[in-house]
Amino acid sequence: MEDYFVRKDSIVRTIWGKADTVLFIFAGAAAEFALNKAVDWLYFTGKLPEDPLGRLFSTVAYASRIIFSETDPALKAIDQITGIHKGVENKRGAQIPDWAYLDVLFLLIDYSIRSFELLERRLTEVEKEEVFNVFNRVGSRMHLTGLPQNYMQYCTMRQDYLRKNLINSEFTTDLYKQYKTHLGALRYVILKQVQLILVPAEVKEKLLSQKIAWIKPLLLSYKLLRIVKLEGGLKNALLPPAYRERVQGLNYAN
Repeated sequence: MEDYFVRKDSIVRTIWGKADTVLFIFAGAAAEFALNKAVDWLYFTGKLPEDPLGRLFSTVAYASRIIFSETDPALKAIDQITGIHKGVENKRGAQIPDWAYLDVLFLLIDYSIRSFELLERRLTEVEKEEVFNVFNRVGSRMHLTGLPQNYMQYCTMRQDYLRKNLINSEFTTDLYKQYKTHLGALRYVILKQVQLILVPAEVKEKLLSQKIAWIKPLLLSYKLLRIVKLEGGLKNALLPPAYRERVQGLNYAN
């Protein structure tokens, strides 16, 4: 009998099974990675500024791999993530603080919920708890301290982290320059528009000067195209060619 890290009927598989939902999670992560007080750790290896899209894609790809794998391969993937970070710590001669790991874990929970609700429907409290439980198990396997005990405690901690751990720094400015370089001007504008309707108020306040979300009617049109399964051409047009195949590889829902 197959033993999966995440049940086949879990809402988490539904959320992460569609590439466009994952792209919205990616957009939210791009904003918070840039604002995180520990972003200097991502700059330490040089991989983030050199290839910001690839670095972010690797984060969501690891999450997808864990969510859709059997238990043993999923646990090995989590251990591999832990090992990679330990290697960076050894090179720098310092330790990544647990709160920095928790920040990433928390944003994956939050943007999983926000992205699905933006593109699909409202989630029930039970479904939100399921999203929390899956990622909390990842944190537990990574031996993180201070993990929340339930979804309600997570919500409180998430708000606290948003208030304390975000800063608009020189890294923020540089990373957004890299986003624009790697995406191109039009895709960069679309990224910021998606972030405007997706990210929490604390992120918008520190990051986004644009306040008019003209993308909302376009999002409605995109939802209609999804219903008749004609959104693929538009999605491909909005993606850098080098990443189209990688994005398609995140599409587990058929």
